[in-house]
Amino acid sequence: MTIQPVETSVRDDAPRIMLLLGSAPDAVRCEPWPKQAFSRIVAINNAWRVRPDWDFLVHAGDFPSDRLPGDATLRQARIFSATQYVPAQNAFGGFVYAGATMALTAAYWTIHSQKPDVLAFLGCDMIYDRPDKTHFYGIGRPDPLRDDVTLRNLEAKSARLLVQALKHDCLCINLSDLPRSRLVFPRLAFDALGGLSLARIAEMKAEILGNIRLDKAEKAEEIEKDLGYFYEDGMYWNHLDEIDETFLADIDRLWMSAVGKERVG
Repeated sequence: MTIQPVETSVRDDAPRIMLLLGSAPDAVRCEPWPKQAFSRIVAINNAWRVRPDWDFLVHAGDFPSDRLPGDATLRQARIFSATQYVPAQNAFGGFVYAGATMALTAAYWTIHSQKPDVLAFLGCDMIYDRPDKTHFYGIGRPDPLRDDVTLRNLEAKSARLLVQALKHDCLCINLSDLPRSRLVFPRLAFDALGGLSLARIAEMKAEILGNIRLDKAEKAEEIEKDLGYFYEDGMYWNHLDEIDETFLADIDRLWMSAVGKERVG
């Protein structure tokens, strides 16, 4: 299957730029950013606490209910969990290939359900080098670093996401100003968002696609389909005896080769 954006025409309206907000310490950088800079804000798990004007909350199925926002917030925003994000991630090949951590899962849900032109990430770098404060609220669990068959190479999973997003006419960018990130997306300063016209976004997509080894990406997709590690209920952990990590490592290497990136750690 050829890796190309689904839609190549440039519309006349304003671009749909969505913020995907994680819980890294630098997530608080967005507190003073005006809401009108984004068409929607998607918060992941605890990130709804960073600012009050988020539009969607996507949380893990095992997220504690006492950490969810109260009723007043529920009346002005929408909350989604496994019932919604499992089918969305399945539409992109399933958890085994896409990666079972909420930054990736929420991204696939957003692309699938909201169809943004740009998905801007903040607080999702998945770097945990501050032992005193792993998350903006203090010490938290570094979920992406857990021992999980789907998360052996986070850079590869983000490379896959970058390509899959482009196929759906969405550009993933990273608003982080940290020196390291597991995300392989292009970096962009917040101040530059206002200058992103649809024409400029189309140029950026074309430039990124021009640097992607489409043969490598297509080979990775072919292997994914041939292996068939797809579980509709999302509960891949019930099928670990069917999953060969060697094959997954080969797929990860192909995705990394496709975008010409290396692992951070």
